[in-house]
Formats: sequence, C-alpha cells, structure tokens
Amino acid sequence: MKREIFSTSLKHTAQLGRAIGRSLKGGEVIQLVSDIGGGKTTLTKSIVAGTGCKAVVASPTFTVSKEYQAAHLKIRHFDFYRLQDAGVVGIELQEGFSDPSTVTIVEWSDIVKDVLPTDTITITIQHTKEHERLFTIDVPTDKRYILRELA
Repeated sequence: MKREIFSTSLKHTAQLGRAIGRSLKGGEVIQLVSDIGGGKTTLTKSIVAGTGCKAVVASPTFTVSKEYQAAHLKIRHFDFYRLQDAGVVGIELQEGFSDPSTVTIVEWSDIVKDVLPTDTITITIQHTKEHERLFTIDVPTDKRYILRELA
C-alpha cells in the first residue's frame, strides 16, 4: 500500500515524522530514500521524537549507526552513505531485525538492500522546493497500521 503526502514546510515534515513514530509497534524496518539533502535525517529526528524518545538525534554518517531508547522501543539508525561495502555493519544491521522491540531506520540502503526484510517500509522523499517535499510511503499489507496514523 502506498500513500503520497506533500509537505510544504519543515513543521509539516516534523508532524509527519512524529505521526509515523507514534504508530510504531516495534519490529519495523524503515528505509529512507532520497538524494543528498532530501530530508532523511530531518524525518528520522521527528520519527524518533514521535516514539517519545527525548534524545538529540544526529546523522550517523561518520559513525554509521546510533541507537536511541524510547519508553517501549529501541531505535537503531543506520547511515551507509560513506561505505562501499556494509561489511560487519551489515551483520549488525541484520541482528536487530528479529527483535520485536526494535525499530530500524536505514539511510542510503543500496548496499544492504539484499539483507533488508521483505516487509521493509520504504519512504521515498522527493525534494520539490527549498522546504517542500513529496513523501511516498510504501508499506507492506501487514504494516498498514502506520498509514492509519497519517490520515
């Protein structure tokens, strides 16, 4: 199932991310797809905030991964931008897939696409103007509860 949402501002994008975060139950894998500067980390910050986590979220571009703890969820955030090969980090990525209390968010997922689960949620972000974005949210049937929160 797909839904397109047009965001006209950073505030609207933050609202969208928080709504996604509120809908997460655990066990979800989300890949964020966009060009550089498209808003992947901005969306991730608000998704994490939507889970109730108070941590300051930063891009893990140089550390590759970061973890955040919400009351009922652990959020693992990966950014494979600088890597040519996932190597050991790809194994670390896979280890969290089986934990029902963990949400995994992946930026620049091309090098790990072969290990992502078949029920991965894909959010494609198209940059239309300075603060305007078109979000295409593609969720598998068993995860459509996420779209209900966005109505």
